[in-house]
Amino acid sequence: MIRGDTVTLRPITADDIALLEGWWSNPDFGGEYNTFALHHPGSIARNFQEHGYLTDERATLLIFAKDEGWVGEISYRTVPLGPAISTKVYELGITVAPHQRGRGYGAAAQRLLAAYLFATYPIARVQATTDIANIGEQKALERAGFTREGVLRQAQFRAGSWHDLVIYSKLRGE
Repeated sequence: MIRGDTVTLRPITADDIALLEGWWSNPDFGGEYNTFALHHPGSIARNFQEHGYLTDERATLLIFAKDEGWVGEISYRTVPLGPAISTKVYELGITVAPHQRGRGYGAAAQRLLAAYLFATYPIARVQATTDIANIGEQKALERAGFTREGVLRQAQFRAGSWHDLVIYSKLRGE
């Protein structure tokens, strides 16, 4: 577990599979910015058996708030920015449950996970992208200490059209 002042991040357990199946099959959970392909029935259990949603290359963790219980999920994955291992960065992704948004849990979780990644891996950079219209997530990333770097034009195909993404980063020591 990764404990912070307001949230705790913990790995997925076998007991969480039914909860995740419900979240990831509910289009309202991800909202308009996480509308990607459908999940195959049983894929969550198969992936859990294969790697437990926790490797050095990628992971999904559940977000728990002290007085609220689960509030969402956060993930990281490696993104190569060149051919050498020294060019590896981690990219964060997050979904906060609709009824928990706007309470600071997203910023707290992203700040906590970035600190964990810097303390655990020899990396210099953590980054995140979000839809250019997702102002709430942009504010959460800024509250978590990330810096807006620019716009990736038509970088993501989602919900039938191309979307611009804003890219943010946090460097070791920031």
